[in-house]
Amino acid sequence: MMVLISAVGSLPKHFPANTASVSFTVPTLPALHIVCRSSTESSSSFDGSGSLEHRPLLDRRQIVVSSIGLLAVEIFNCLRGEASIASEFADSSLFEHTVPALRGKDYGKTKMRYPDYTETNSGLQYKDLRVGSGPTPRIGETVVVDWDGYTIGYYGRIFEARNKTKGGSFVGDDKDFYKFRLGSQEVIPAFEEAVSSMALGGIRRIIVPPELGYPENDFNKKGPRPTTFSGQRALSFVLRNQGLIDKTLLFDIELLKIVPNGTG
Repeated sequence: MMVLISAVGSLPKHFPANTASVSFTVPTLPALHIVCRSSTESSSSFDGSGSLEHRPLLDRRQIVVSSIGLLAVEIFNCLRGEASIASEFADSSLFEHTVPALRGKDYGKTKMRYPDYTETNSGLQYKDLRVGSGPTPRIGETVVVDWDGYTIGYYGRIFEARNKTKGGSFVGDDKDFYKFRLGSQEVIPAFEEAVSSMALGGIRRIIVPPELGYPENDFNKKGPRPTTFSGQRALSFVLRNQGLIDKTLLFDIELLKIVPNGTG
């Protein structure tokens, strides 16, 4: 028996109800019209356009193969191919180099290194916008600072304004300058590390990766905290988001005063 295949999508009106089952191998085509005939049938010609012209047959059986079945085969082959590619890519050193945060909480994001910034051993990046001319604070001393903060990893939204008139969504009472004691762990690690090496009167900009920021993504656990409701909402949206939002923050810190031990 000989099998002829053409890309035909509909069943002829004279299709017989008692069609016998035929075993064949199906290539990955959208919809197949399989024509099976015995060697006693008259010949058919292929016109090169994807269809068959045939003369009357003595015993003709036509079978239409569902495109749904073929689609399933195609999907299987596609997934198998993608899995193979992913396996090869995962084993390469390039993958490890370009996505170093895969094993951490920031899955899928590459750590940014900013030009003109100094990076410390902890991963904090900083740049002095103005170098102070006074002394550097010591552990146990209280420092008074003014600061602002931005969600630099997510649209650069401001959540605290420094040395600016409050307005719009940031309307609030005049804030007191923020103060804390060095070594008390009152503030996030990045904040304390940055201030501890500043000179009085200086302004320092820092880039804070999540591991040096707010513990458990909660700004209520350690300072500095936004002083307005709008600022708290902007920061909380980024910190508590369970998606792949980049939680990197930016702070500008101005060291205004150093209060020695034992003084008010």
